[in-house]
Amino acid sequence: MRLLIAVLLALLSLAVTHPSSSVAQTAPAAPSTPAARPADVASEDAILAALYDVISGRAGQKRDWDRMRSIFLPGARLIPTGARAAGGFGSRVMTVDDYITSSGPYLEKEGFFEREIARRTERFGPMTHVWSTYEARHKTSDPTPFLRGINSIRLFNDGTRWWVVSVFWAPETAAIPLPSSYLRSVID
Repeated sequence: MRLLIAVLLALLSLAVTHPSSSVAQTAPAAPSTPAARPADVASEDAILAALYDVISGRAGQKRDWDRMRSIFLPGARLIPTGARAAGGFGSRVMTVDDYITSSGPYLEKEGFFEREIARRTERFGPMTHVWSTYEARHKTSDPTPFLRGINSIRLFNDGTRWWVVSVFWAPETAAIPLPSSYLRSVID
């Protein structure tokens, strides 16, 4: 009986401290997280606009990477996925700083303007899941995008502001065109 009680107490302790616990946990900004612009985190629309804005800019323009860090929850992830040359699909899990290091130089050298063209939104309590269809151009004056795809964006509201928890994306390809249902906005 003592062994059973000890095991139950250990499991209860694990449930309270484990990240997948059903006990609500808060995630305050880490000391290294720059303060966000209040307007960037005031609503779902605002944080999504900030997310697209912070990576966009003309060739040669430095991006405000502290602004990007400020909208992401500490520990957030960015996950690009795409077809592998040998077949199948691959993905890469990155921190915000990994993304800045790997993608920042390209964005700043080539010019990159990504904008949302449609959105599907689902909500539950403090969680929001957004399927955000995007298109990208090197210059705003480019007549057609060089890239389109879908961002799966997870947002969290801690009661005072919005945070980006993750961005998981896939580009459109000839084999996987954007479905027409993701080319119009829907709020569920």
